[in-house]
Amino acid sequence: MLFQKKIDPSCAYCRRGKQIGEDTVLCQKKGVVSPEGSCSRFRYDPLKRVPPRPVSPDFSRLKEEDFQL
Repeated sequence: MLFQKKIDPSCAYCRRGKQIGEDTVLCQKKGVVSPEGSCSRFRYDPLKRVPPRPVSPDFSRLKEEDFQL
């Protein structure tokens, strides 16, 4: 599932925060903070959140006979 119902608050995808670097977010309420931080004024913005990439399957353990009928 790409979008969960319950999402942990993070300044990286808060409506009040703006990414100014890889490890800094400019918050309207708190100033410069880390992306992992959060506060009680957190408002979720789904357009800022990038879901984790799905894990690619590992086919190295499979043999040729696994693909025969």
